[in-house]
Amino acid sequence: MKIWVDADACPVSHKKILFRAAERTGVQVTLVANQFIRVPRYIKFIQVNSGFDVADNEIVKRVGVGDLVITSDIPLAAEVVDKGGYALDPRGELYSVENIKARLNMRNFMETLRSSGIDTGGPSALTQRDRQSFASQLDKFLSMS
Repeated sequence: MKIWVDADACPVSHKKILFRAAERTGVQVTLVANQFIRVPRYIKFIQVNSGFDVADNEIVKRVGVGDLVITSDIPLAAEVVDKGGYALDPRGELYSVENIKARLNMRNFMETLRSSGIDTGGPSALTQRDRQSFASQLDKFLSMS
């Protein structure tokens, strides 16, 4: 099992949580981004070209069955789940075969509303509770693997 991180949009606080988890458990964590990110020596980093979905496509290409991807991108999460992996968003929601279709449908519905000119607002800022939920779900996932 490996952890892949859609790192361009991953909050710094969450990267620190992932770094500590990797050091504690020995699980391989790889950050994928189109801009350089400094990481500890026990963390892997893949820099991709800039462009729409380039990092996402690299993650999908490399993810394996049972791997975990950290992302807030629902379409990426859906592709990961289709390949037999799991996805965890920064608010601590774990996506799996059981729930990804509903989340993707809702995301697509909201996108349709936005493209028709309806202001749907954006996501709220991450809270300490979100960070705790993320860390808790990550620990739970790692203990099951």
